Amino acid sequence: MYALEEVTGKAAEQEFIELPVRLYQGNPYWVRPLDNDIRNVFNPGKNPSFKNGECIRWLLRDGKGKCVGRVAAFINRKTCRLDKYTVGQMGFFECINDREAAFMLFDRCREWLEARGMEAMEGPVNFGERIEWWGLLVNGFDQTPVYAMPYTQPYYVKFFEEYGFRDYFKQFTYRTHLVMESLSKIVVWKADRILKNPDYSVHTYGDIGKKRAIDALLEVYNKAWNLEVHGVDGITRDQVEALYRSLRPIIDKNLIYFAFYKEQPIGFFLMFPEINQAVKHLDGKMNLWGMLKFMYYRHVKRIDVALGQLFGVVPEFQGKGVEAAMIKRFTERIVEQKSDYEYLELNWVGEFNPPMIHLMEYIGAKVARTHITYRKLFRDDIEFVRSVDKTKE
Repeated sequence: MYALEEVTGKAAEQEFIELPVRLYQGNPYWVRPLDNDIRNVFNPGKNPSFKNGECIRWLLRDGKGKCVGRVAAFINRKTCRLDKYTVGQMGFFECINDREAAFMLFDRCREWLEARGMEAMEGPVNFGERIEWWGLLVNGFDQTPVYAMPYTQPYYVKFFEEYGFRDYFKQFTYRTHLVMESLSKIVVWKADRILKNPDYSVHTYGDIGKKRAIDALLEVYNKAWNLEVHGVDGITRDQVEALYRSLRPIIDKNLIYFAFYKEQPIGFFLMFPEINQAVKHLDGKMNLWGMLKFMYYRHVKRIDVALGQLFGVVPEFQGKGVEAAMIKRFTERIVEQKSDYEYLELNWVGEFNPPMIHLMEYIGAKVARTHITYRKLFRDDIEFVRSVDKTKE
């Protein structure tokens, strides 16, 4: 009834991109990603993950040749052996509401990964950094997704869980109103204690400039995340430079904050305008007309949500109030300048990060969406341990 076809040419790649347009037709919350954002994931010239990995994509066709499903499988050789077993990955899964079709796509990923020595697969995730296209949406189907994060069909949850995927970790997107009253007394007290100490300082990207900002981001990022526990690889200067180039059109220098102790970087808070408010009007195309429409919705109609994309504090300064200091300074500036930003959404808060979850409570933020990263073990003799439990070992 169904047949798999590897994506090898431009026509098949376009079908890979267009399939969700049909699957989500009429859904008022789904936002079509920019076509080039998806293409670039699978372009060795654009995605540095190909330097240490490999990737393949398939389409699923029905008996009449119509595309009814898609999926990608990939291996990151820098992270696949961090656990006690080897872990490959899959993602960009889309499918009609048919169990047989979904399982054919899962089976093909498993076969490809097993043939390359993998003992489990994780998904649905990105062939690249975690801050994009990561996780399966399980809560928040009645809301528009943030830029470069998945909005997936509710029936996908059943497909993944019936196939044997298990909840490896949850990641949350929080939302709060940008008013000083949202900050708890504890946050204000912690922030003021830090900000009154002359050894500490908090600056925006606009205050310190591109070079110092990149240096600070590199130093903090590579100290703040535990590669062995969470599978987060270190970041290189080339990757940061590439990220900067890709984000330059949307950067608001007053939304990127850095904390320093005696002039040494100890934390950052990266926020961007939530550009899906503009992208939803572009039909996936960032051509000349698309760019003009984007600029109109970005600068004329305005964007009222600041998206907190990445929050990091080096381990020895965590829990001291550095996070609170950056959030308070940001909120003060938004209120003083009477900015267009009315809401702050904080993306990618992992359940394995209790300090950040507590901070969300202190700033009056509530969970708006939940994504799950699943794992499927290929052998029964492998012990399954959730990521949040590994942090307790």
